[in-house]
Order: sequence, then C-alpha cells, then structure tokens
Amino acid sequence: MSFLDQLRDDVVFLRGAFRALKMTTPIARNPARVFPAVIEELADKYGDAPALISDRERLSYRGLAERANRYARWALREKLAKGETVCLLMPNRPEYMAAWIGINSAGGVAALINTNLIGTALAHCIDIVAPKHVVVAAELAPEFATAQALLKTTPKIWSYGESPEFPRLDREVDALPGHRLEPSERAALTIEDRALYIYTSGTTGLPKAANINHYRVMLASHAFAGVMDTKPTDRMYDCLPMYHTVGGLVATGAVLLNGGSVVIREKFSAREFWDDVVRYECTLFQYIGELCRYLVHSPPNPNETKHRLRLACGNGLRPDLWEEFKTRFRIPHILEFYGATEGNVNIFNFEGKQGAVGRVPWFVAHRFPIAVVRFDVERQQPVRNAEGFCERCAPNEPGEVIGRIVNDPSRPGNRFEGYAASGQNDSKILRDAFKKGDAWFRTGDLMRKDERGYFYFVDRVGDTFRWKGENVSTSEVADALNTFPGIQDANVYGVTVVGRDGRAGMAAIVCDAGCDLAALHAHLCANLPDYARPLFLRIQGQIDVTGTFKQKKIDLVREGFNPAATSDPIYFNDPQAKSFVRLDPALYRRIESGEVRL
Repeated sequence: MSFLDQLRDDVVFLRGAFRALKMTTPIARNPARVFPAVIEELADKYGDAPALISDRERLSYRGLAERANRYARWALREKLAKGETVCLLMPNRPEYMAAWIGINSAGGVAALINTNLIGTALAHCIDIVAPKHVVVAAELAPEFATAQALLKTTPKIWSYGESPEFPRLDREVDALPGHRLEPSERAALTIEDRALYIYTSGTTGLPKAANINHYRVMLASHAFAGVMDTKPTDRMYDCLPMYHTVGGLVATGAVLLNGGSVVIREKFSAREFWDDVVRYECTLFQYIGELCRYLVHSPPNPNETKHRLRLACGNGLRPDLWEEFKTRFRIPHILEFYGATEGNVNIFNFEGKQGAVGRVPWFVAHRFPIAVVRFDVERQQPVRNAEGFCERCAPNEPGEVIGRIVNDPSRPGNRFEGYAASGQNDSKILRDAFKKGDAWFRTGDLMRKDERGYFYFVDRVGDTFRWKGENVSTSEVADALNTFPGIQDANVYGVTVVGRDGRAGMAAIVCDAGCDLAALHAHLCANLPDYARPLFLRIQGQIDVTGTFKQKKIDLVREGFNPAATSDPIYFNDPQAKSFVRLDPALYRRIESGEVRL
C-alpha cells in the first residue's frame, strides 16, 4: 500500500472516530440524561415528523413520546418499583420500542425476550430476571404456552392483543394519558441504572441475560449516529430482531437521534427486501452476514439497483461475498463493525476494507485497549507463559480478542456490566493477563490482526456457533437430545457448509437400536427453535472423551457431515420427510452444491 493510500485510510478513520466521539463524550458528563429524556427532547424538536414506520402502525416523534408515556403510567399504576423487571415477548413493531422506553421512564427494566424461544429455554430466560410482569403478544401465545408450566417465578401475565386468558395490556395503555410525565411521576434515573436485559447465549449453557444500563443504551444509539453520520433526510430499513442490540438499539436510536425515520419490518424477507427499500425510499439498512448471503443468492429483482441507499452498516459480511454484494446491489459504502452486547470491545471498519471487521490504528490504540492473545484450542483457554501471563499474537496470528476492563467513571464504555446471574461473570473475565491485578473481557471470538491494525474474524471460541444469524448453544441442543428416549449420549458441534454463513448444527449421538428418527425429529421441533435444530446426525457406538471426560470435538468438526470421511452412518434433517434421512454421497453433493436449501 502506498503512503498516500495509507494516509487516505487514516483520514477516513479519524473522521469516523471523531464523529463517534463527538456524539458519545457528553454522555458521561450528563449522567441524568437518559434515553427516555432524549425521546422527549426529540418530540419537542421534530414533532409530527415520522419516527417509526411499519405496515402495521406508524409513530411520529411526538406519537412515540406519548405512547411511551402511556406505558410509563401503566407501570406506575402497577406499582413497578425502580429496578423491577417487565419481560417483553413481542415481534418487531414500533409499539415494541415505545413499550420499553415507557417502562424505562418509570424506572423499570425491560427484558427483551427472543421470540424464537420455546419451552425450557424460554422459561429460563423469564425466570433468570425474576420479572414482576410478562407481556406476551397474542400471536406468540402458543410459544409462551410451552414455557408457562415450567416457570419457577410467578409474574403477572399480560396479553398484547386478543386473549381469553390474560388481561389486555393494549387496552389498558390506550386508556391512559400520553402527555409528558409530571416531576412526581418520574423516576430518578442516571446512566448507571439498569435499563434492559438483552440475552446472549455465551459459550455454554442456556442464554445469559446481559445487564444493559442506561449508559450502554445511550452509547449504542449515539455512537452509531456518529459512525453512520445520520441526518434528518435518512430513512433506515430495519428487519433485524428488535430483541437484539443491533436491531433494537443501533438501527433505531442512531437514526432517531438526528431526526430521521426507521422502517421496521417484522421479519426479513429476501424476496421483498429490495421492494421495501425502494418503496420506503430508504437510505440506510442494517445487516448481519446471513442476510447478505440470502440476498446474493436470491434471483434478480428489478428494484435491487433502483434504491437511494448511501450506506449498509452491519457485522458478519463474509469476505467471499463482500465484493459481489457491493457490486451487484450498487451499495455505495459498506460499514462493517464488531461488538458484543455485554462487552467492551467495539471496532469499526470506516474505510470499507474488504473482509475486515474493524481497525484500531496505532495512534488510537491507547484509547481502545484491545489485544489478541494466543489461544489453546484443546484447553479452550488463552496460553500462559512460564511467568503465568498471556502472550500477544504476532501480526496475522489467530488468537482470542480481549478488551481491558477499566473502572474509570469518565470511561464507562471500558467496563464490563456482567449478567443478571452474577455467577456467569467470572468465565468472561481474564485476570492477570499481562500483569498482576489487571482484568480483561473475553470476547469468545478468535481473530487475527494485520500490521495496519485491521481485525479479521476467524471463529468462535468454545462450543457456541452461529447459524441463521443466531448463536446456538451446544449444551442446550444436547439437553434436548438427551431427554429423548433411547439416546444415551450426545455431542453437539457446528460444521462448515460450502456457501453458507456460520456453522450448521450437527450431533454425534449414541442411541439404542431402533431409535425412532421421525419421533426424534418431532421431539426436537417441539423443544428447540428452528435455527438450533441439528441438520445432521452422526450415530456412533460411543462418544470419545478426554482424560478429564470432556467430549472431543476437533476430529468430528474436521470430518463434518461427509459420509466418505467416516464409517459412522450420517443422517440429514429433511423438513419434507419430517424425519432424519440417510445421507449418501449423492445427497451430500447436492447439499454442498447449494441445490438443497438449508
């Protein structure tokens, strides 16, 4: 790279970083200014300008503030104390954002529940935050019913929409006044108070509820307003789940802060994506890598190049798709980033460097204390030298990314807020990494960093893998398998499929003779969300374990689902047959070629 090219990249980085710092630096200086207060300010400034738009409903800035005030008064009427929790099990819609903003206004905490969960996992996510109330959208009542009898807590259940069983929250809220809260109605909040629980699967076990305080809500919205340089003329297309940080805080808050509007779609549709973007005259859209792959592999759409887009912002765009995605759809600029909901590592690829998730140039490294440390795949732990300290990776050497935890009131973004269950925190903190007494947040991601500070994603640490844009916990899948009659043991892992993002679920199982695979298929459908159900089964005589009885996965992952790599029978989860069917070389080739849709 020439000196001029390097200088150009540095200037682009500095401009983006300066915009983000300009937006975020005042947050810590104004600790009583939380996001609900920002929404009131925006209502005064932008009034009847469109804020949140969907096919179902529309809210202006004033309408969003008024709707949030109605939810706040409902929470106050129900005597929701500061710090008490309300779980929201609702699909994407403008009302969803109004609900959690209103709950926050009253001092409550909103737990944003993954709408794909059912049964044990759903009950766990509710119980772990000990809610006083649970709000269930009428269309998600069947999913909630699978978890209700498993709940250990006793929250009051509300229905949003028609329900023969629960009181109607929508009617209660409609009947309450929407004018600005009186001083006596307002909770005394600061950026240190908890605002949300957002769930992350972590590396093992059931989903964890990450503590999101008001600072992190402000940081996510304000930082990305600067990163994307949003303006009143912008319109964001948001089809990502609003129970996640990116779909619920970044794509929404970053645009609202500067007077733009957000188009909310309940679920992503590759067939209708470009029609929506053109119809709503969107200038931005938020992506995850899987979304981009679906679009690239979709048939041509006349609208795919007739849009007004200026930027696509997201994470997980695969290097092999990057150029085709940008060229085919005429995307002027792709802004890839990396961040963890509960973590302190956030990096941005302002320059549009193909394949990179972000960059930390040497001249700002002191402000963003991030390191890549050597990692022992067998032990699943960072390598320690003879002195007991971690070792930094050489340029382009893969290792785990960690971020230094700094408990400085002026730099709250470098802290680690942890999880609702405090016992889950220790596994995410790496202590005495480079000197006695230091502490670093473990991202659980393996990356490499080149000589110029660009980071490139390599893989996930531990057992969790991503499929269809969701993290899949292998222990949760194994638990579901092991409860099926006849299965003695299960070893769950992710395998690479040519042309697909993430890893597809596969399980090596030991089972009794005559295992009913059709019944097993039905059992998994009843107990796991779609993205977590194994696509492949490998039937073994026994599960290989280490000397400490930990299941071995490295060889299984390497062999994948290729029937030629093993004498063990392998089966494919066939949705049409509603069973697992024997995977032979011909079916394997059809899957690898992309002929079979996964």
